[in-house]
Amino acid sequence: MADNDNGAGAGAGAVLLSFIAGAAVGAGVALLVAPKTGEELRGKIKTLADDALDKIKVYTSEAQEKIKTTIEDSKDLLNEKKGILASAIEAGKEAIEREKERLKNA
Repeated sequence: MADNDNGAGAGAGAVLLSFIAGAAVGAGVALLVAPKTGEELRGKIKTLADDALDKIKVYTSEAQEKIKTTIEDSKDLLNEKKGILASAIEAGKEAIEREKERLKNA
């Protein structure tokens, strides 16, 4: 396996996304309890939500790319191992046939 940190990267991404979501919720709560006018509060919440959405889109895109790369690497590795296994099976069949002929002629 070419890259052994695939599982760790996916876990770290989930932790990071959870952290960002928690920070957004915490900031939203802080805005709700802060003494502001309704218009100011709605503006702050909208800005915060837009920023959080942009960050989530970026992290989602990065996670998708990592998943695609991992899938492609896995496919390549699987095809390589299938080729090695097919060669080994073929070599075993040839060895069996040679041994059969040797015993037949003996």
